[in-house]
Amino acid sequence: MSTRPNSTGLRPTRPFDLVSLDMAGTTVDEGGLVYEVLAATVVDAAGRPLPDVLLSQWKGTSKKEAIAGLLHGLDADDVSVESVFEDFRSRLITAYRTNPPKPVAGVPEALADLRANGVKVALQTGYSADIADAILEGMGWAVGDTVDALVTSDMVPASRPAPYLVFRTMEATGIIDVRRVLVAGDTPNDILAGHNAGAGFVVGVLSGSFGEEELAKTPLTHLLPSLAEIGNVE
Repeated sequence: MSTRPNSTGLRPTRPFDLVSLDMAGTTVDEGGLVYEVLAATVVDAAGRPLPDVLLSQWKGTSKKEAIAGLLHGLDADDVSVESVFEDFRSRLITAYRTNPPKPVAGVPEALADLRANGVKVALQTGYSADIADAILEGMGWAVGDTVDALVTSDMVPASRPAPYLVFRTMEATGIIDVRRVLVAGDTPNDILAGHNAGAGFVVGVLSGSFGEEELAKTPLTHLLPSLAEIGNVE
C-alpha cells in the first residue's frame, strides 16, 4: 500500500483514497420508494403494465434515462419523456416528504471513520440535483461536512453503467488514481459503472434492490451485507 499523502495531507490507513458511493439503497434507506414511484408514473403515462424484468434493467441509472428506456420498452415512444419525468419528480418529492429517507444503519459512522483517516467520501446518483439535495438536507447531511462531494445524473453526459459519475467524483475530490478508488452500489448498473471506470475496488451491497445471487453475477471485487461494513474491505 502506498504511503503517499492524499489531498487532505493525511496518510490513508485504507488501500483507497476515495469512496464513490451510490445513494438510494446504498447510503440512503428510502424503502424502495424511488422505484415504486417510477413504476407507477410510467404505468400511468403508458397505460400498460410494467414487467419487473424491464424495471430491473433500469435500476441504478439516471431516472430520466430510465423513463425513456421504460417507455421505449413498453412501445410508448409517443409519450413525452420530459412530461413523465416532471410528473415523477413531483410524485417522488411528495413521497419523500411523507416518508423521509434516512441513512442506512451504521453508514454515517463508517463514513465519518473513513474521512477521519484521510479517505474522501463522494456520493454519485441517478437522481437529479434538486432531489439529491433535498434528500441530503432531510437527513441533515451536507457537502463539506458529512461528505466531500455530490455528483448527480444531470452533471454527466450519460449515467450508469457508463463510468462518468465515478470520474466526476474523482475530479471533485482531486483523486487521480482510479486504482485507489472504491465504488459501491446496490444494483448491477452501479457495479458495472465502477468496473467500466477501472476502479480498484468495486463493491456490491445487499441493502438495496438486488440479492446476493444477482449481484454475484456482476464484475465486483467485494460483496457486503451493508456499506456499514466498508471497514472490512482490504
